[in-house]
Amino acid sequence: MSNETAPDMAARIDALLPQTQCTRCGYNGCKPYAAAIAGGEAEINQCPPGGRATIEALAQLLERPVLALNPINGVETPQRVAWIDEARCIGCARCLTPCPVDAIVGAQKYMHTVLIDHCTGCELCLPPCPVDCIEMRAAPDAENVPTVNRERYATHTLRLLHQAAERQQQLAAKKAIATRRLGEP
Repeated sequence: MSNETAPDMAARIDALLPQTQCTRCGYNGCKPYAAAIAGGEAEINQCPPGGRATIEALAQLLERPVLALNPINGVETPQRVAWIDEARCIGCARCLTPCPVDAIVGAQKYMHTVLIDHCTGCELCLPPCPVDCIEMRAAPDAENVPTVNRERYATHTLRLLHQAAERQQQLAAKKAIATRRLGEP
């Protein structure tokens, strides 16, 4: 391995990961997992979506032996995407927030749908669904481009940060109004 800095190596590792942002590796997305590998805190065999091909690429980059996928993190499967059974969807919107790439669209009390071309197959939408109307199906034969997934994840994360900041501003404004009212005679 070269004399690269940990952030530089983490970026190279991140470029090899599938960018599903599924968290099955035990980290909150591909970038944190890449940083953990670069820092020597994680093994290279914790990414089920990347499977053997990713493990081999990481082993070559890091000059380490190839390891079998750690079964604690899951099993390698063909790429899949989420599909929502429209007849069973109650429009609860619980699946929207966990989707790391905003591949699910819909509104409260309206049926939701998955933008198949955007879905990374992370499965994070499954647990919050109260009616189990979401299932995983084989992905279409389109090539999944990790760069696009990374961009979608960055956009999703930025949107959530903006929403949180906006909520904080609204709460601060309400608090200021309440404080003024309490101080008025």
